[in-house]
Amino acid sequence: MYKNLSTGAIGIRANMKEGLALAKEAGFEGLDLNIGEASQLAEEHSVQYVKEMWQEVGIAMGGWGFGVNWRGADTDFYAGLAQLPARAELAAELGCFRTTTVVGPASNDMTFQENWDFSVKRLRAVAEILKAHDHAIGLEFIGPATSRKGAKHLFAYTMDAMLGLSAAIGTGNVGLLFDTWHWYTCRSTVDDVRKLSASDVVYVHINDAPAGIDPDEQIDNIRCLPAETGVIPLTELMQILDEIGYDGPVTPEPFSKKVREMEPVDAAKATAESLNQVWKNAGL
Repeated sequence: MYKNLSTGAIGIRANMKEGLALAKEAGFEGLDLNIGEASQLAEEHSVQYVKEMWQEVGIAMGGWGFGVNWRGADTDFYAGLAQLPARAELAAELGCFRTTTVVGPASNDMTFQENWDFSVKRLRAVAEILKAHDHAIGLEFIGPATSRKGAKHLFAYTMDAMLGLSAAIGTGNVGLLFDTWHWYTCRSTVDDVRKLSASDVVYVHINDAPAGIDPDEQIDNIRCLPAETGVIPLTELMQILDEIGYDGPVTPEPFSKKVREMEPVDAAKATAESLNQVWKNAGL
C-alpha cells in the first residue's frame, strides 16, 4: 500500500505539474492521474514526456477516472464508450491500471432488479474494454442511510452487494473501491473485511467520521481526516488490508471544511500527516 493524493478530494485545484509538486513536498508516494490532461500533454509533447514528469519527482500513479457516463442516456453512454479504448490505452502506456466509479445507493426511476440489470449491462461494456488493456475497475458503494433516505427504490449500498454486482458483471477485473467511510456508515464489520482477497480491492479511500453521531445519521459530505477522531477503526482496517496483500493507493477523502480552507500546501501536508499517523498506529 502507498500513501496517495487526490488533490480534488481535499479541495485543491491543481494541474498535473502542480499536483506532483504538492505530492512530493507533502510526502505522498502517489498521485491520481488526470487522464484528460495526460492525453492533452501526450498530444502536445509525447507519452514519454508525461512519463518523465512523474519519474522526475518519483511519484507513483494512483488511479484514473475512465470518464464514461454509464448512467446516462444511450447517446451519452455510447459516445463515451467509443472514446474509452484510447484513454485505456494511454493509461496503460503510462503504467496506471486502476480506475473507479461510483454506484448510487437508490433510485426513483428503477426498481432494484431494473437497476441491477442496467448496471450490469452498462458496466460490463466498460469493464470489457478496460480488461483488454489490463485495467481493474473499483466500484464504490455509498453507505450512509441519509444518502438513500426518501428514495423510492433502494439499490446496492453495502460492501457485500457491491461484491455481488462485481461478480455479476463477470469480466474478472471488477472489484471494490473500498472506502472506510462507506464501510462504517453501512454498518459492515471488521470480519467482513477479513473475508476479502487482494483481488477484491482495486482502490482505497480513507477518512474518519465526526464523533457523537450515530452511523445512520452521518452526512456523506461531512467527514474528518484519517485518525482525527478515532470513530472509524482505521488501525485494524489497514492492518487487515495489509494482511490480505492489498498493494495499491490509499487516498484520503475527508471532505473537511477545515482542510478546504487551508492553503494548498498546508492542506496537502496536514492530510499527509494524518496518513502518517494511520501508518504509525497500524505498524505499517
